[in-house]
Amino acid sequence: MEPRLFTREPMDLAAELAAGTYGPVTCGDLIAEIEAAGLRGRGGAGFPAHIKWRAVAANPGPRVVVANGEEGEPVSHKDRWLLTHRPHLVLDGLLLAAQAVGADRAVVYLSHSDTVTAIGAALAERAPAVRVDVHVVEPTYVAGEESAACRSISGGPALPQARPPRVCDQGVDGHPTLVSNVETLAHAAWIARHGAAAYRRRGTPESPGTTLVTLTGAVAEPGVYEVPFGLTLTELFDVAGGFTCDPAGFVMGGWFGGLLGPRHANLRVTYEDVRAAGSGLGCGAVTALAAGQEPLAVAADITAWYAEESARQCGVCVRGTAAIRDAFAALRSGTASGKDRADLARWGETLPGRGACAFLDGAAGWARTVLTEFGGVTT
Repeated sequence: MEPRLFTREPMDLAAELAAGTYGPVTCGDLIAEIEAAGLRGRGGAGFPAHIKWRAVAANPGPRVVVANGEEGEPVSHKDRWLLTHRPHLVLDGLLLAAQAVGADRAVVYLSHSDTVTAIGAALAERAPAVRVDVHVVEPTYVAGEESAACRSISGGPALPQARPPRVCDQGVDGHPTLVSNVETLAHAAWIARHGAAAYRRRGTPESPGTTLVTLTGAVAEPGVYEVPFGLTLTELFDVAGGFTCDPAGFVMGGWFGGLLGPRHANLRVTYEDVRAAGSGLGCGAVTALAAGQEPLAVAADITAWYAEESARQCGVCVRGTAAIRDAFAALRSGTASGKDRADLARWGETLPGRGACAFLDGAAGWARTVLTEFGGVTT
């Protein structure tokens, strides 16, 4: 069995150096190695990491790399956990990424005081080879979107920008920029030392390796855990002591993947299987609903949050999130009409991809999954 990527206890600089952090790499081309490893970004979209890295490297410099630790996704704690437990591993991945894409500036993008303290202490312990800035922003959901991160670092508001241009072409201060989630960088650092073949010994052929998950709700020991891809949802929660009751459903991907019914307890946790079930892994946070929790009440509360958290830059997002909120509020109160139900079904299919960022997609996912999984609301 290959060594685990993460440890439960914090690691200081001496322990990191003993584990190989900041040490020699075993591959000549890190971008090719993370491609061979099948590494996907852990920020939410699950996009193949090598594509973004290679796009930035192909653009003329100067280039910038950003370690995105702005964890605005509700109920997700894995980035904060990683930054406070393994800050040197994150910085190692960031420096390796800068070398791989030819960047001469690196930025750590943060929103929580304990992560700022941890990264600051790590930088003070070991001077980096390239310029590393720490940029702190107020925590919001949209502040973690990559164009919002670049906009904030450049001196603007932490709000998404319409594309094109992509941030890999014009990001921080107009320079080609790689924005990579801090967990993605930690995986890249591990792959650089142990190789793609070792990484693929865990997980599944389509979803290789391990991932950090945040487990909350009806679970004995809620928290952040490292798991291999391919476990079922039941096996996933067994890692945290098991369910405390028969779950009434699963809130997936933080709040981005919508709601799956209890029939999915044996769903395999892979990108492909969760997508086929109509949901998404997102940031890797899963909440098990307790028995007796009413799906419509949960949906009404969370879609109300979506309406409140909209960046209010796109009319379709402002109107769409508000309309979904209102329809779920009507369903919850028992005053919904047939039109409310028909509208939710339509919005679940037609609104994704309509906004400047993916925020609206998350609200639409609730319309789609709740109607699909809990068919009683459509009658």
